[in-house]
Amino acid sequence: MTASESAIAAAEAHSAHNYHPLPVVVATAEGAWMTDVEGRRYLDMLAGYSALNFGHGNRRLLDAARAQLERVTLTSRAFHHDRFADFCTRLAELCGMEVVLPMNTGAEAVETAVKTARKWGYRVKGVPDNMAKIVVAANNFHGRTTTVISFSTDPEARADFGPYTPGFEIVPYGDLTAMEAALTENTVAVLLEPIQGEAGVLVPPPGYLPGVRRLTRERNVLFVADEIQSGLGRTGKTFACEHEGVVPDVYVLGKALGGGVVPVSAVVSSHEVLGVYRPGEHGSTFGGNPLACAVALEVIAMLRTSEYQQRATELGEHLHRELGLLAGGDAVEAVRGRGLWAGVDVAPAYGTGREISEKLMARGVLVKDTHGSTIRIAPPLVISKEDLDWGLDQLRAVLSA
Repeated sequence: MTASESAIAAAEAHSAHNYHPLPVVVATAEGAWMTDVEGRRYLDMLAGYSALNFGHGNRRLLDAARAQLERVTLTSRAFHHDRFADFCTRLAELCGMEVVLPMNTGAEAVETAVKTARKWGYRVKGVPDNMAKIVVAANNFHGRTTTVISFSTDPEARADFGPYTPGFEIVPYGDLTAMEAALTENTVAVLLEPIQGEAGVLVPPPGYLPGVRRLTRERNVLFVADEIQSGLGRTGKTFACEHEGVVPDVYVLGKALGGGVVPVSAVVSSHEVLGVYRPGEHGSTFGGNPLACAVALEVIAMLRTSEYQQRATELGEHLHRELGLLAGGDAVEAVRGRGLWAGVDVAPAYGTGREISEKLMARGVLVKDTHGSTIRIAPPLVISKEDLDWGLDQLRAVLSA
Protein backbone atom coordinates (compact mmCIF):
# COMPACT_ATOMS: atom_id res chain seq x y z
CA MET A 1 0.00 0.00 0.00
CA THR A 2 1.09 3.57 -0.59
CA ALA A 3 1.41 5.94 2.33
CA SER A 4 -1.88 7.58 1.27
CA GLU A 5 -3.70 4.27 0.98
CA SER A 6 -2.41 3.17 4.39
CA ALA A 7 -3.52 6.41 6.06
CA ILE A 8 -6.95 6.26 4.41
CA ALA A 9 -7.43 2.62 5.40
CA ALA A 10 -6.56 3.43 9.02
CA ALA A 11 -8.97 6.35 9.02
CA GLU A 12 -11.73 4.16 7.58
CA ALA A 13 -11.11 1.56 10.26
CA HIS A 14 -11.02 3.87 13.26
CA SER A 15 -13.16 6.94 12.50
CA ALA A 16 -16.89 7.43 12.11
CA HIS A 17 -17.92 7.67 8.47
CA ASN A 18 -19.65 11.04 8.72
CA TYR A 19 -17.59 12.44 5.82
CA HIS A 20 -16.66 11.11 2.39
CA PRO A 21 -13.40 12.95 1.70
CA LEU A 22 -11.52 12.81 -1.56
CA PRO A 23 -8.73 10.18 -1.40
CA VAL A 24 -5.89 12.62 -0.76
CA VAL A 25 -3.85 12.75 2.46
CA VAL A 26 -2.43 16.23 3.02
CA ALA A 27 0.85 16.53 4.92
CA THR A 28 1.84 20.19 4.45
CA ALA A 29 0.40 23.35 2.95
CA GLU A 30 1.39 26.90 2.13
CA GLY A 31 -0.56 29.69 0.50
CA ALA A 32 -2.95 28.15 -2.00
CA TRP A 33 -1.06 24.86 -2.30
CA MET A 34 -1.18 21.59 -0.37
CA THR A 35 1.26 18.66 -0.54
CA ASP A 36 0.29 15.07 0.22
CA VAL A 37 2.26 12.37 2.03
CA GLU A 38 3.77 11.21 -1.27
CA GLY A 39 4.96 14.71 -2.13
CA ARG A 40 2.33 15.46 -4.79
CA ARG A 41 1.17 19.08 -4.87
CA TYR A 42 -2.45 20.21 -5.20
CA LEU A 43 -3.98 23.61 -5.78
CA ASP A 44 -6.54 24.23 -3.04
CA MET A 45 -9.68 25.60 -4.69
CA LEU A 46 -11.90 25.09 -1.63
CA ALA A 47 -10.03 26.88 1.19
CA GLY A 48 -11.71 24.90 3.94
CA TYR A 49 -15.14 26.21 2.90
CA SER A 50 -13.75 29.78 3.32
CA ALA A 51 -12.04 29.09 6.66
CA LEU A 52 -8.72 29.57 4.84
CA ASN A 53 -9.46 32.89 3.15
CA PHE A 54 -5.93 34.07 4.01
CA GLY A 55 -4.24 30.91 2.79
CA HIS A 56 -2.41 28.06 4.46
CA GLY A 57 0.37 28.95 6.84
CA ASN A 58 -0.18 32.69 6.66
CA ARG A 59 2.88 34.23 8.34
CA ARG A 60 1.01 36.99 10.13
CA LEU A 61 -1.48 34.57 11.61
CA LEU A 62 1.11 31.99 12.61
CA ASP A 63 3.28 34.67 14.23
CA ALA A 64 0.28 35.92 16.21
CA ALA A 65 -0.52 32.36 17.30
CA ARG A 66 3.09 31.58 18.26
CA ALA A 67 3.42 34.74 20.32
CA GLN A 68 0.23 33.96 22.20
CA LEU A 69 1.19 30.30 22.72
CA GLU A 70 4.14 31.50 24.79
CA ARG A 71 1.88 33.63 27.02
CA VAL A 72 -1.46 32.00 27.83
CA THR A 73 -3.89 29.95 25.74
CA LEU A 74 -6.92 29.39 27.96
CA THR A 75 -8.36 30.92 31.11
CA SER A 76 -12.02 29.95 30.61
CA ARG A 77 -14.51 32.77 31.04
CA ALA A 78 -14.22 32.35 34.81
CA PHE A 79 -11.47 35.00 34.58
CA HIS A 80 -10.67 37.97 32.37
CA HIS A 81 -7.65 37.88 30.07
CA ASP A 82 -5.78 40.69 28.37
CA ARG A 83 -6.80 39.93 24.74
CA PHE A 84 -10.54 39.65 25.24
CA ALA A 85 -11.60 43.30 25.41
CA ASP A 86 -9.49 44.22 22.38
CA PHE A 87 -10.96 41.36 20.35
CA CYS A 88 -14.55 42.30 21.19
CA THR A 89 -13.91 45.99 20.54
CA ARG A 90 -12.19 45.49 17.18
CA LEU A 91 -14.72 42.93 15.91
CA ALA A 92 -17.64 45.14 16.91
CA GLU A 93 -16.00 48.04 15.05
CA LEU A 94 -15.44 45.90 11.95
CA CYS A 95 -19.12 44.96 11.96
CA GLY A 96 -20.40 48.43 12.81
CA MET A 97 -22.06 46.89 15.85
CA GLU A 98 -21.74 47.26 19.62
CA VAL A 99 -21.45 43.88 21.35
CA VAL A 100 -19.73 40.54 20.64
CA LEU A 101 -20.59 37.11 22.02
CA PRO A 102 -17.69 34.77 21.09
CA MET A 103 -18.00 31.04 20.55
CA ASN A 104 -15.88 28.47 18.68
CA THR A 105 -17.58 26.81 15.73
CA GLY A 106 -20.07 28.14 13.23
CA ALA A 107 -22.80 25.79 14.43
CA GLU A 108 -22.31 27.06 17.99
CA ALA A 109 -22.67 30.62 16.75
CA VAL A 110 -25.91 29.77 14.93
CA GLU A 111 -27.26 28.07 18.05
CA THR A 112 -26.30 31.20 19.98
CA ALA A 113 -28.14 33.38 17.47
CA VAL A 114 -31.25 31.21 17.79
CA LYS A 115 -31.18 31.43 21.59
CA THR A 116 -30.54 35.16 21.40
CA ALA A 117 -33.46 35.79 19.05
CA ARG A 118 -35.84 33.82 21.23
CA LYS A 119 -34.74 35.52 24.43
CA TRP A 120 -34.97 38.95 22.77
CA GLY A 121 -38.45 38.03 21.57
CA TYR A 122 -39.64 37.19 25.06
CA ARG A 123 -37.88 39.92 27.02
CA VAL A 124 -37.96 42.82 24.55
CA LYS A 125 -40.66 42.21 21.95
CA GLY A 126 -43.08 40.63 24.41
CA VAL A 127 -43.84 37.35 22.61
CA PRO A 128 -45.75 34.92 24.87
CA ASP A 129 -43.62 32.19 26.47
CA ASN A 130 -42.67 29.31 24.17
CA MET A 131 -44.40 30.92 21.16
CA ALA A 132 -41.38 32.42 19.40
CA LYS A 133 -41.00 31.64 15.69
CA ILE A 134 -37.94 32.02 13.48
CA VAL A 135 -38.29 32.12 9.70
CA VAL A 136 -35.57 30.43 7.64
CA ALA A 137 -35.02 29.64 3.96
CA ALA A 138 -35.26 26.33 2.15
CA ASN A 139 -31.94 24.78 1.10
CA ASN A 140 -30.22 26.52 3.99
CA PHE A 141 -27.09 25.23 5.67
CA HIS A 142 -26.44 26.57 9.16
CA GLY A 143 -24.70 23.57 10.72
CA ARG A 144 -25.56 20.08 11.93
CA THR A 145 -26.66 20.36 15.55
CA THR A 146 -30.01 18.87 16.52
CA THR A 147 -31.76 22.26 16.53
CA VAL A 148 -30.18 23.43 13.28
CA ILE A 149 -31.03 20.29 11.31
CA SER A 150 -34.60 20.70 12.55
CA PHE A 151 -35.02 23.49 10.02
CA SER A 152 -32.94 21.93 7.24
CA THR A 153 -34.53 20.72 4.01
CA ASP A 154 -31.60 18.41 3.24
CA PRO A 155 -32.66 14.77 3.81
CA GLU A 156 -29.06 13.73 4.50
CA ALA A 157 -28.82 16.25 7.33
CA ARG A 158 -32.25 15.43 8.83
CA ALA A 159 -32.95 11.73 8.41
CA ASP A 160 -32.93 9.61 11.59
CA PHE A 161 -32.15 12.53 13.91
CA GLY A 162 -35.67 13.35 15.12
CA PRO A 163 -37.63 14.37 17.09
CA TYR A 164 -37.00 17.83 15.77
CA THR A 165 -36.92 21.17 17.55
CA PRO A 166 -40.10 23.20 16.89
CA GLY A 167 -40.34 26.94 16.37
CA PHE A 168 -39.16 27.38 12.77
CA GLU A 169 -40.93 28.14 9.51
CA ILE A 170 -39.27 27.43 6.18
CA VAL A 171 -39.97 29.57 3.11
CA PRO A 172 -38.45 29.51 -0.40
CA TYR A 173 -35.15 31.37 -0.67
CA GLY A 174 -35.46 34.59 -2.64
CA ASP A 175 -39.27 34.77 -2.38
CA LEU A 176 -40.28 38.03 -0.66
CA THR A 177 -44.00 37.29 -0.95
CA ALA A 178 -43.59 34.03 0.96
CA MET A 179 -41.38 35.78 3.50
CA GLU A 180 -43.97 38.48 4.14
CA ALA A 181 -46.73 35.89 4.56
CA ALA A 182 -44.65 33.95 7.08
CA LEU A 183 -44.09 36.87 9.45
CA THR A 184 -46.50 36.98 12.38
CA GLU A 185 -46.69 38.78 15.71
CA ASN A 186 -44.76 35.87 17.25
CA THR A 187 -41.92 35.97 14.72
CA VAL A 188 -38.73 36.97 16.50
CA ALA A 189 -36.16 36.60 13.69
CA VAL A 190 -35.44 35.87 10.08
CA LEU A 191 -32.26 33.80 9.76
CA LEU A 192 -30.69 33.81 6.29
CA GLU A 193 -27.43 33.21 4.45
CA PRO A 194 -26.90 36.27 2.19
CA ILE A 195 -25.54 33.71 -0.28
CA GLN A 196 -26.39 30.05 0.24
CA GLY A 197 -23.09 28.16 0.18
CA GLU A 198 -23.85 24.46 0.64
CA ALA A 199 -26.85 24.77 -1.67
CA GLY A 200 -24.44 25.53 -4.52
CA VAL A 201 -23.47 29.19 -4.01
CA LEU A 202 -26.97 30.53 -4.62
CA VAL A 203 -27.15 34.33 -4.89
CA PRO A 204 -30.61 35.74 -4.13
CA PRO A 205 -32.34 37.94 -6.72
CA PRO A 206 -31.56 41.68 -6.61
CA GLY A 207 -33.68 43.45 -4.05
CA TYR A 208 -34.35 40.37 -1.94
CA LEU A 209 -32.08 41.21 0.98
CA PRO A 210 -33.21 44.88 1.09
CA GLY A 211 -36.78 43.59 0.97
CA VAL A 212 -36.17 41.29 3.92
CA ARG A 213 -34.56 44.17 5.78
CA ARG A 214 -37.62 46.36 5.14
CA LEU A 215 -40.08 43.68 6.23
CA THR A 216 -38.18 42.85 9.41
CA ARG A 217 -38.03 46.51 10.40
CA GLU A 218 -41.74 46.98 9.75
CA ARG A 219 -42.68 43.90 11.81
CA ASN A 220 -40.17 44.40 14.67
CA VAL A 221 -38.31 41.22 13.74
CA LEU A 222 -34.55 40.65 13.96
CA PHE A 223 -32.70 40.12 10.69
CA VAL A 224 -29.94 37.59 11.44
CA ALA A 225 -27.34 37.22 8.67
CA ASP A 226 -25.33 34.01 8.71
CA GLU A 227 -22.08 35.27 7.16
CA ILE A 228 -20.02 32.30 8.36
CA GLN A 229 -19.09 31.31 4.81
CA SER A 230 -19.93 34.45 2.85
CA GLY A 231 -18.33 36.97 5.19
CA LEU A 232 -14.84 38.29 5.90
CA GLY A 233 -13.76 39.06 2.37
CA ARG A 234 -14.94 36.08 0.35
CA THR A 235 -17.34 38.00 -1.92
CA GLY A 236 -15.24 41.15 -2.36
CA LYS A 237 -16.80 42.93 0.59
CA THR A 238 -16.22 42.38 4.28
CA PHE A 239 -19.80 41.07 4.43
CA ALA A 240 -21.93 39.78 1.57
CA CYS A 241 -24.86 41.90 2.81
CA GLU A 242 -22.89 45.01 1.82
CA HIS A 243 -23.40 44.29 -1.88
CA GLU A 244 -27.01 45.40 -1.46
CA GLY A 245 -26.44 48.04 1.18
CA VAL A 246 -28.03 45.95 3.92
CA VAL A 247 -27.05 46.02 7.58
CA PRO A 248 -28.67 43.21 9.59
CA ASP A 249 -29.47 43.30 13.29
CA VAL A 250 -27.18 40.37 13.97
CA TYR A 251 -24.09 38.98 12.23
CA VAL A 252 -23.16 35.33 12.71
CA LEU A 253 -19.46 34.81 11.96
CA GLY A 254 -17.01 31.93 11.94
CA LYS A 255 -14.66 30.06 9.59
CA ALA A 256 -12.24 32.76 8.34
CA LEU A 257 -12.43 34.57 11.69
CA GLY A 258 -9.99 31.96 12.99
CA GLY A 259 -7.75 32.25 9.93
CA GLY A 260 -7.63 28.49 9.45
CA VAL A 261 -5.50 28.31 12.61
CA VAL A 262 -8.03 27.90 15.43
CA PRO A 263 -11.84 27.69 15.51
CA VAL A 264 -13.34 31.10 16.28
CA SER A 265 -16.94 32.19 15.87
CA ALA A 266 -19.06 35.02 17.16
CA VAL A 267 -22.48 36.60 17.24
CA VAL A 268 -22.25 40.38 16.85
CA SER A 269 -25.12 42.77 17.49
CA SER A 270 -26.36 45.67 19.60
CA HIS A 271 -26.66 46.23 23.32
CA GLU A 272 -30.42 45.89 22.99
CA VAL A 273 -30.15 42.41 21.46
CA LEU A 274 -27.18 40.82 23.20
CA GLY A 275 -27.94 42.71 26.40
CA VAL A 276 -30.72 40.19 27.12
CA TYR A 277 -28.19 37.76 28.58
CA ARG A 278 -27.39 37.50 32.25
CA PRO A 279 -24.43 35.58 33.73
CA GLY A 280 -24.90 31.83 33.56
CA GLU A 281 -27.52 31.81 30.79
CA HIS A 282 -25.13 30.97 27.94
CA GLY A 283 -21.44 30.31 27.52
CA SER A 284 -18.52 28.21 26.32
CA THR A 285 -15.34 27.14 28.09
CA PHE A 286 -13.21 27.87 25.02
CA GLY A 287 -15.26 30.75 23.62
CA GLY A 288 -13.15 33.91 23.44
CA ASN A 289 -10.00 32.15 24.68
CA PRO A 290 -6.68 34.10 24.51
CA LEU A 291 -5.26 32.11 21.57
CA ALA A 292 -8.45 32.52 19.54
CA CYS A 293 -8.60 36.24 20.32
CA ALA A 294 -4.95 36.76 19.30
CA VAL A 295 -5.46 35.09 15.92
CA ALA A 296 -8.82 36.76 15.28
CA LEU A 297 -7.36 40.17 16.11
CA GLU A 298 -4.81 39.66 13.36
CA VAL A 299 -7.56 38.57 10.96
CA ILE A 300 -9.50 41.75 11.78
CA ALA A 301 -6.38 43.88 11.23
CA MET A 302 -5.82 42.26 7.83
CA LEU A 303 -9.41 42.86 6.79
CA ARG A 304 -9.22 46.52 7.80
CA THR A 305 -6.63 47.09 5.03
CA SER A 306 -9.27 46.09 2.40
CA GLU A 307 -6.47 44.30 0.52
CA TYR A 308 -8.20 40.94 0.66
CA GLN A 309 -11.62 42.29 -0.28
CA GLN A 310 -10.00 43.96 -3.30
CA ARG A 311 -8.26 40.73 -4.33
CA ALA A 312 -11.55 38.85 -4.06
CA THR A 313 -13.21 41.49 -6.24
CA GLU A 314 -10.55 41.53 -8.96
CA LEU A 315 -9.84 37.80 -9.07
CA GLY A 316 -13.54 37.09 -8.69
CA GLU A 317 -14.36 39.12 -11.79
CA HIS A 318 -11.75 37.14 -13.68
CA LEU A 319 -13.03 33.83 -12.29
CA HIS A 320 -16.62 34.51 -13.27
CA ARG A 321 -15.63 35.81 -16.69
CA GLU A 322 -13.74 32.58 -17.42
CA LEU A 323 -16.46 30.34 -15.97
CA GLY A 324 -19.03 32.28 -17.97
CA LEU A 325 -17.26 31.18 -21.14
CA LEU A 326 -17.54 27.57 -20.01
CA ALA A 327 -21.24 28.06 -19.37
CA GLY A 328 -21.66 28.76 -23.07
CA GLY A 329 -20.83 25.13 -23.91
CA ASP A 330 -22.49 21.77 -23.38
CA ALA A 331 -20.57 20.74 -20.27
CA VAL A 332 -21.62 23.52 -17.88
CA GLU A 333 -25.31 24.25 -17.34
CA ALA A 334 -24.97 27.22 -15.00
CA VAL A 335 -22.49 29.26 -12.99
CA ARG A 336 -23.40 31.28 -9.89
CA GLY A 337 -21.56 33.20 -7.24
CA ARG A 338 -19.98 36.45 -6.18
CA GLY A 339 -16.39 37.46 -5.62
CA LEU A 340 -13.92 34.59 -5.43
CA TRP A 341 -16.71 32.05 -4.91
CA ALA A 342 -18.61 30.07 -7.51
CA GLY A 343 -20.97 27.14 -7.90
CA VAL A 344 -20.65 25.33 -11.22
CA ASP A 345 -23.45 23.03 -12.39
CA VAL A 346 -21.93 20.38 -14.63
CA ALA A 347 -24.19 18.67 -17.15
CA PRO A 348 -24.98 15.19 -15.79
CA ALA A 349 -23.71 13.58 -18.99
CA TYR A 350 -20.21 14.75 -18.03
CA GLY A 351 -20.31 13.14 -14.60
CA THR A 352 -21.44 13.75 -11.06
CA GLY A 353 -19.89 16.47 -8.95
CA ARG A 354 -17.94 13.77 -7.09
CA GLU A 355 -16.60 12.32 -10.34
CA ILE A 356 -15.55 15.75 -11.61
CA SER A 357 -13.86 16.45 -8.26
CA GLU A 358 -11.93 13.17 -8.47
CA LYS A 359 -10.81 13.91 -12.02
CA LEU A 360 -9.64 17.35 -10.97
CA MET A 361 -7.78 15.80 -8.02
CA ALA A 362 -5.93 13.54 -10.47
CA ARG A 363 -4.82 16.71 -12.27
CA GLY A 364 -3.69 18.43 -9.06
CA VAL A 365 -6.74 20.56 -8.21
CA LEU A 366 -8.93 20.12 -5.13
CA VAL A 367 -12.59 21.20 -5.13
CA LYS A 368 -15.72 19.82 -3.46
CA ASP A 369 -19.02 18.68 -4.88
CA THR A 370 -22.48 19.37 -3.57
CA HIS A 371 -25.99 18.37 -4.60
CA GLY A 372 -25.35 16.01 -7.48
CA SER A 373 -23.45 17.63 -10.32
CA THR A 374 -22.45 20.93 -8.71
CA ILE A 375 -18.86 21.74 -7.76
CA ARG A 376 -17.83 24.64 -5.55
CA ILE A 377 -14.83 26.84 -6.27
CA ALA A 378 -13.54 29.02 -3.42
CA PRO A 379 -9.74 29.31 -3.42
CA PRO A 380 -7.83 31.22 -0.75
CA LEU A 381 -7.98 34.96 -1.41
CA VAL A 382 -4.17 34.97 -1.60
CA ILE A 383 -4.14 32.78 -4.73
CA SER A 384 -2.21 34.27 -7.65
CA LYS A 385 -3.93 34.93 -10.97
CA GLU A 386 -1.48 32.52 -12.62
CA ASP A 387 -2.41 29.70 -10.23
CA LEU A 388 -6.11 30.47 -10.59
CA ASP A 389 -5.79 30.28 -14.38
CA TRP A 390 -3.91 26.99 -14.10
CA GLY A 391 -6.70 25.57 -11.97
CA LEU A 392 -9.30 26.72 -14.49
CA ASP A 393 -7.26 25.13 -17.27
CA GLN A 394 -7.51 21.81 -15.44
CA LEU A 395 -11.28 22.22 -15.19
CA ARG A 396 -11.47 22.88 -18.93
CA ALA A 397 -9.36 19.79 -19.61
CA VAL A 398 -11.60 17.59 -17.43
CA LEU A 399 -14.76 18.88 -19.09
CA SER A 400 -13.38 18.44 -22.60
CA ALA A 401 -12.04 14.92 -22.02
